Amino acid sequence: MKNPIAKNTICLWFDKDALEAAEFYAATFPDSAVHEVHYAPGDYPSGKEGDIITVHFTVLGIPCIGLNGGPAFKHSEAFSFQVATDTQEETDRYWDAIVGNGGEESECGWCKDRWGISWQITPRTLSEAMSAGGDEAKRAFAAMIQMSKIDVAKIDAARRV
Repeated sequence: MKNPIAKNTICLWFDKDALEAAEFYAATFPDSAVHEVHYAPGDYPSGKEGDIITVHFTVLGIPCIGLNGGPAFKHSEAFSFQVATDTQEETDRYWDAIVGNGGEESECGWCKDRWGISWQITPRTLSEAMSAGGDEAKRAFAAMIQMSKIDVAKIDAARRV
C-alpha cells in the first residue's frame, strides 16, 4: 500500500463512478488527489471481478474512500462538504465547477455535484458575520437567505449597515 490508512476516513457510496468523482475533486480543489484504485478480487452482489470497488482520495486534505457499492443507497443533504472561501473569485470557481459539471444549485451557498454529493461553498465573511452575532449576524443572515451562490459584496455590505 502506497499511503498509510488514516485513522478516520470519510467513505462516500457511489453507484459505479467513484473514480470519476475523485478525479473531478482532485482537478477542482487544491490539496486534493487520487491516491489508490482497488479492483474487486471476485464477483460481488452489484459487480464483477475486476470492477473498481474503492478509490482512495483526498478532498482539500480530507482523506476519503469512494465505494462503488451499486445503486442501493443515495446521497442526501445530511452530509456535505463545507468549503471556506476567501474571495468572490474563489467562491465562483468552486460553485461554477460543481454546478457546471452536471450539478445543481440550491439555496444559501449549497449545491450538489453530479453524483449527488452536497457542497456548501461558504465565504469566510459570512461565517465571520454569523460568529459576530447580534445585528451583524441578523443582517448577514437576511442577505444570505435570498441567495443561491453567496455574493461576498452583498454579505459585506449587510455586515457594515
